[in-house]
Parts: sequence; C-alpha cells; structure tokens
Amino acid sequence: MKQQDFTGKTAVVTGGAQGIGLAVVNRLKANGATVAIWDMQDSDAADFSTRCDIADMGSVQTALAATEAALGPVDILVNSAGVAGPNMPITEYPEDAWAQIVAINLTGTFNTNKAVLPSMRARNYGRILNIASIAGKEGNPNASAYSASKAGVIGFTKSAGKENADCDIAINCVTPAAARTPIFDQMSEEHIEFMLSKIPRERFLEVEEAANMIAWIVSAENSFTTGAVFDLSGGRATY
Repeated sequence: MKQQDFTGKTAVVTGGAQGIGLAVVNRLKANGATVAIWDMQDSDAADFSTRCDIADMGSVQTALAATEAALGPVDILVNSAGVAGPNMPITEYPEDAWAQIVAINLTGTFNTNKAVLPSMRARNYGRILNIASIAGKEGNPNASAYSASKAGVIGFTKSAGKENADCDIAINCVTPAAARTPIFDQMSEEHIEFMLSKIPRERFLEVEEAANMIAWIVSAENSFTTGAVFDLSGGRATY
C-alpha cells in the first residue's frame, strides 16, 4: 500500500489521546508529520500535547497559539473529539446532556475549523477532516442528540468545503460505523448490539482502518475533493 508522505507538515488531532484520534496520530507520525494533540486528557503520543475543550472557543484559540509557538503553522486538522451521550428516548432525554453533546460534537467542529482556517487561507494550503458518524446519515434510535450533532457536522463540512474551494484547502468528513473504543463506555450494551446488527460486515470498524482512509483524505494527493462525505460504515450506508 502506498504511504502518504507528510514530511514538513504539522497536524492537529483533537481527541487524539485515544480511539480513532490516537490511531490517526500514530499513522500521521509514522508517515513523517509533526503532530499535536488537543484533548481533555494528557498524552505523550504526539510531538506536542495541550489540554483543550473544543466546545470553548477561548480554549481552542489558546491551544492553537501554543501549537503554533511549539510547531509552527497548522497544515492539517483532524477533528476527532466527540461524545456519545446517554441512550434514551427523546421524551426522557436530559436537556443538559443534549446541550453538552451539541456543544462538543457540532460547535466544537465549528470552533476548531474556524480557528485554523485563516492561516490555511493565507498560506493557500490546508486539509481538514471532521469525523461525523453513520448516525448522522441514518439517525440511531435513543441517540437523538448524537445523531443530530453528527448530521450537523456533515452539513457544516459541506458548507465549509464550498466556502474554501478557491484555495488549495480540502475540507471533508467521514461517517464511521462504530469502533470498539472508550466511547462505548458511554453506551448501553443494547445500543452497542443494535449498531453491530446494522453493519453488513458483521463486525465493528477497526481504528486503523479509519486512520488509513483519513490519512489519504488529509494528504496533498487529495487536491480536488472537498465538501465530501466518505463512508466508513462497513456497507451500512451506500450513499
């Protein structure tokens, strides 16, 4: 398999301390990138790590300034941070949980993209990958906030890709099926089994499989496609 060359590129991976984000960190570093992790957890997996609450624009701006001081301008953003929230029907769904999930998953996507885009536009180069979910396409029952927030990530990415298509900037998203990561700790066993039952591959996504696709999407080779939604659902979605 051809390996993308990220030598000389600086990448930020939000939520990079675990799960898909960590797999992306490892893949980008292995292919020559200098990588920063923005996460609520400390991590020594990257060249630079800083605590960051992506739902708070001030925290994002602070993380960006620290990253630029340590590593230089950001060429690549992989926005992987996210939360699942509780599994329950809309009639029982807590309003504070709804607000938190939308703040992190959707507003956090807006915040991180907005923060890195001015420098990318000034340098006429950038690659942004927002991690959405198959739930954003199909809507999972008893996961209304998560499904709605990830649908919002898809719509936001389409808009952002069109806005910045005049530069060599590609902004895309992926819609993975579930992978067995710590996010499962937020879900009921019934919901996990429901998600597995919907995957024609009859297994969960491996985080390395996600990193393989993401590595190409954020590479210089991906110089035409922007505002797109890449499927990672094991055959669940065919559009």
